Amino acid sequence: MKQGGGGRSRLMWGMIYVLSFVAIFAVSAILKMTADPFRGAYRVDWDDSMGTVVSDLSYGEGEANRFDLYLPANDGRESYGLIVYLHAGGFTDGDKRDDEQMLKWLCAKEYVAAGINYTLRTGDNDASVYSQSVEIREAMPFVVAEAERRGYRLDRMAVSGGSAGGTLALLYAYRDADSAPVPVKMVFEMVGPASFHHEDWKCYGLDQSPDAAANLFSVMSGNAITPQMIASGSYADAVRNISADMWVDADSVPALLAYGRHDRICPYESALRLVDALEANDVPCDFIEFPHSGHGLQNDDRLYVRYMDLLDEYLNTYMGAA
Repeated sequence: MKQGGGGRSRLMWGMIYVLSFVAIFAVSAILKMTADPFRGAYRVDWDDSMGTVVSDLSYGEGEANRFDLYLPANDGRESYGLIVYLHAGGFTDGDKRDDEQMLKWLCAKEYVAAGINYTLRTGDNDASVYSQSVEIREAMPFVVAEAERRGYRLDRMAVSGGSAGGTLALLYAYRDADSAPVPVKMVFEMVGPASFHHEDWKCYGLDQSPDAAANLFSVMSGNAITPQMIASGSYADAVRNISADMWVDADSVPALLAYGRHDRICPYESALRLVDALEANDVPCDFIEFPHSGHGLQNDDRLYVRYMDLLDEYLNTYMGAA
């Protein structure tokens, strides 16, 4: 009886860690990620002279399998770059419309831009980071085909996102780029978990609790992971499908990354794993540490300027001048 009670207690605490992660990560989406940290510098006064927005196009059978396409008003260019921006929300919340201002800004620079929804994790389904990343991968050919059907020939793309969307962007750029309908040239993102090594997830106590780590990583990967696998370190293959750092090689695309040193939502150390992998493979990368900030990157506004200045440089270098 004592052993059974202990097992139930471990399971209970493991689930508490899972629910806490999901709740905190979802709440984080209403921080700086949905505000305008750039004080209007990267917004546009949108009108028909800049482009057209086509909403809620389908890419699959799921209710959430919809995307929005932002098409530049100048439709006479020989080819265009596509930029996909994936929304935040802790894998449980958020919508493509949340990034409307960013997408319009990109479209005004004469890129074709797209926001994609994916099936969110709820109490009624078993959606995972992995299943969401598969939906993003499956959406890309539909996005490209729709743009080209409307007269915008695409020959390159970049993928981006914030928080949960940042994770999905990294997975597409480093795990799925070979399947892309047009070549992926770069990735830029903020505060998306980039790796899943339990010892890095100290902000949730996963370095101290194999049970909690097993529960959380099982939910996120969609694979059954046991506390014994965590303790022995044999769980790496089970989380590889959601760990961007494990897919980097010498042919990987350049990255522009931003993370808060005091992030209690996305472990800062998860980003360092990715940076180490990029540097080990000589992949161009700019990693901006926000030394006074958490998940909302709220205390280092001057570094937002630096990030956006670098983004302009990256777009010009890898995506062609807008």
